[in-house]
Amino acid sequence: MPRKLLLPYKSVFPHFRAPRGLHDSLAMNAARSGYRVFSANSTAASTELAKKITERLGAELGKSVVYQETNGETRVEIKESVRGQDIFIIQTIPRDVNTAVMELLIMAYALKTSCARNIIGVIPYFPYSKQSKMRKRGSIVCKLLASMLAKAGLTHIITMDLHQKEIQGFFSFPVDNLRASPFLLQYIQEEIPDYRNAVIVAKSPGAAKRAQSYAERLRLGLAVIHGEAQCTEQDMDDGRHSPPMLKNATVHPGLELPLMMAKEKPPITVVGDVGGRIAIIVDDIIDDVESFVAAAEILKERGAYKIFVMATHGLLSADAPRLIEESSIDEVVVTNTVPHEVQKLQCPKIKTVDISLILSEAIRRIHNGESMAYLFRNITVDD
Repeated sequence: MPRKLLLPYKSVFPHFRAPRGLHDSLAMNAARSGYRVFSANSTAASTELAKKITERLGAELGKSVVYQETNGETRVEIKESVRGQDIFIIQTIPRDVNTAVMELLIMAYALKTSCARNIIGVIPYFPYSKQSKMRKRGSIVCKLLASMLAKAGLTHIITMDLHQKEIQGFFSFPVDNLRASPFLLQYIQEEIPDYRNAVIVAKSPGAAKRAQSYAERLRLGLAVIHGEAQCTEQDMDDGRHSPPMLKNATVHPGLELPLMMAKEKPPITVVGDVGGRIAIIVDDIIDDVESFVAAAEILKERGAYKIFVMATHGLLSADAPRLIEESSIDEVVVTNTVPHEVQKLQCPKIKTVDISLILSEAIRRIHNGESMAYLFRNITVDD
């Protein structure tokens, strides 16, 4: 005889009887709610990382369609049930940043309205991370994007090497900021035969902490380039203090402020010995490469005989491949957080390090409720 389904609404449906085995099935589904991995990209080149991650997980990429309509609007269609599941959306950021952001937002909202249990964004390179501080009369766009992602339905984010660690505070949900430094350090040790004769270089004082972290773990020397000619982010005029204070302006005596002395760039100096050494410049993002090319020229003048550039995110915008090819840089090593296959075809000096391993392990640990501490072992805040 079939067992009765003990539900709160039994009094409303007194004659309802559950099919045999329904209780066992419900219990198994509750205990083994699964997960799915989706790619929010509409371009085939940007789905490569998602395919590598799913291969490592032994899973299939979720069935969805992401495309642009003729009027430029983004449309997302989820082709399978996601009710009660943990959903991981992998979104790499190609050159068309704004389209990628809209794809992510619309897919997250589609999954939210499809009753997904948790929606975790896997965003290796977080866009607009350089706009995380107030400049002139602008806005903190990174904070705006964080609010939009939360509103769309994301409940967690996995990212890598945020431009500023403080960006994690913009979110109202957990953010796991993974590091690519173990993979780049491994590349140095395995692919640069005489790396013991190398020196880690920071192309500006602002990058010195990251360079110091690399140098200490590789047991190498450290050099810092100071006094570069181009304007840095810290030197930009803050428009909130306009109109400028004029010396002869008539102001209330109580409001008169002392005049600030203008900054003057010191002569370019390399703090540290690079003569007869391999110079390895480390940073988090390589986008416009003019500053890296200028740093390479300085290091060449100071006697470095090989110059490597190591960065997590290889945006390589505009004429970056051509400038690298024509420069004194011997090799640029970046990870596949951002698709850059076209740039590699234009410049053979660009090499790629695969970081799908750590992303797939982060997905597995989050779904199983395991600690993420293992992924941060021997890693410092300055990486």
